[in-house]
Amino acid sequence: MTLQACYDALGGNYENVFGRLRSENLIKKFALKFLDDPSFATLQAAMADQDQPTAFRAAHTIKGVCSNLGFDRLYESSNRLTETLRDSWSAEAEPLFHQVAADYEATVNALQAYQASLPV
Repeated sequence: MTLQACYDALGGNYENVFGRLRSENLIKKFALKFLDDPSFATLQAAMADQDQPTAFRAAHTIKGVCSNLGFDRLYESSNRLTETLRDSWSAEAEPLFHQVAADYEATVNALQAYQASLPV
């Protein structure tokens, strides 16, 4: 699997990121580091506890990382959740979180498939 095919699978914008970073090796390095980021686990726990400040910070972190990496699909859903949680807990947060979770899973699956395709 190519890195561009990985980006296609996760709903990302490879060309945009390449235009900024100008190196496939840098994109690969930072994209694969996403797999180790604890922000989604933090978000998941905060949503279960209805801990608005922590959920907001975690969603905001995911949004920022996805913006920088060109993970557009996950960026869009995490942005909606971030804005919903910005000032207070909202009943709208739960369905938005489910969309973030689905987009996160698709992103991780694509990145893991790409990682597995790399030579050892």
